[in-house]
Amino acid sequence: MEGNLIEQFVEKKALDAMNTLVNTQSDDEAVSAAITVSQAFGESEPFKSIADVKTGMGQKLTLSFQRNLELLIQKTWVEKSDEDLKAQVQLQLNEFCKNLETHSYQKAYTPFFSIVDNVVYLMFGSQTKSKEFAEYALRIDPEFGIFWWYMQNLPRTAAWSEPKSRIAIMLGMYFLANY
Repeated sequence: MEGNLIEQFVEKKALDAMNTLVNTQSDDEAVSAAITVSQAFGESEPFKSIADVKTGMGQKLTLSFQRNLELLIQKTWVEKSDEDLKAQVQLQLNEFCKNLETHSYQKAYTPFFSIVDNVVYLMFGSQTKSKEFAEYALRIDPEFGIFWWYMQNLPRTAAWSEPKSRIAIMLGMYFLANY
């Protein structure tokens, strides 16, 4: 995707915050950056309470995310050849949510990408594998396109702290739970 296309949909401060989120070693900076990036997803006030570990809103988000994604997986019509993938994603989702319940965010980080990739594949099919999918997503559904931009800009594997892994996951979940 051309760099300037995302700039048509996301403010510069959110683009800069994404860079900070990925590159900072500070957990506090990562949380602050994630809150700024959440503004690109729309309303950021609810995410502020999720970002604050003390509120317990992360647990509520996890439940909402799991319910909504299960429903999305169940309701998505797929080719017969993708039925096994639907079942696999359901199992991945259950394991992922168990990791979140035990605050094992580092362990949950990489599987989160697999879940998202598989669910998006179930929704959009093989075009998700093309280089043009990010641009396509932005053009047909800017809100979803911004989410996809977010996911594509996170490193697939990261040796991040538990708090930084948590905030990166929570921001992705926040979007999907409300999509």
